[in-house]
Amino acid sequence: MKHFFVIFMMIFLISCEKKVSKNPPVLSDTVKKAEEKTETDQQSFSKEVILKKMNDNLLQAIKLGDYGTFSDYIHPEKGVRFSMYAFVNRNEDKHFSKADFQKYFPAKTLFTWGSRDGTGEIYQATIDNYFKKWVFKKDFTESKYSFNTFQGNGNSLNNLKEIYPDADFTENYIAGSEKYSGMDWNSLRFVFEKFEGKYYLVAVINDEWTV
Repeated sequence: MKHFFVIFMMIFLISCEKKVSKNPPVLSDTVKKAEEKTETDQQSFSKEVILKKMNDNLLQAIKLGDYGTFSDYIHPEKGVRFSMYAFVNRNEDKHFSKADFQKYFPAKTLFTWGSRDGTGEIYQATIDNYFKKWVFKKDFTESKYSFNTFQGNGNSLNNLKEIYPDADFTENYIAGSEKYSGMDWNSLRFVFEKFEGKYYLVAVINDEWTV
């Protein structure tokens, strides 16, 4: 009987081992969600790192007047739009294809970029002057950076997310001074969209306090 019992137990244990191996443990919903969140976080982090680098390169290119490098980031199909204020105005804002920007940035051609807040005066300038006197009216290499977050909030309608619902943006913000109760703040935003696996610039938006 002893031998029979030992043999019976061995067969029973082997049978149980096979059943366990055929049916691996199923991950709980909590574990699955945690793994999915980790994967999503890694993807978001990777994108943010890429766009932070592009943001910094664009700031340096503008500061140095290196418009050739700037043009390398322009979307190959959609081109780039320049908005003088937070409100993106498709009828007034100046838009360039990549080819046109590369053609005209060395030239002294005057372009109409929009109208000034308050007076409604039409703003005309060469590409070089617009970048130096408007886009980079302050040194944004010394600004506070944010990703997909607005820092500067004025009384001008901000419709970036309506015009570019699927895009990502960076913001470079310089706070206002005590002398003007903080109302002389400025922001420079870059809007990016993905095309064929790479991110490209589709908009350059300035923002400030308007009347």
